[in-house]
Amino acid sequence: MKRKTTHVENLNALRRINGQVTGIQRMIEDEKYCIDVIIQIHAAIHALYRVSDKIFIKHIKHCVKDAFLGRSKKEKIKKIDEITRVIKNSHKLN
Repeated sequence: MKRKTTHVENLNALRRINGQVTGIQRMIEDEKYCIDVIIQIHAAIHALYRVSDKIFIKHIKHCVKDAFLGRSKKEKIKKIDEITRVIKNSHKLN
């Protein structure tokens, strides 16, 4: 039986990131030193990348693997296209 992939384990990390962003907003409201704000922004960005990486790896290990173990050529091509799109878009962000 196929199991649906969940990302519940990432919710705590996303809550922490949300707290970081709220803290950044407060820093800006309080007119904190620019470099300190930038450092916190980069910390939040990198935390989001870590969550993204975990989800992407899980996608490959489960969803992509399942598609490649299956018979549907259409599903295999779909998964390759998804991975290609994610990799291509990640280069635009850097």
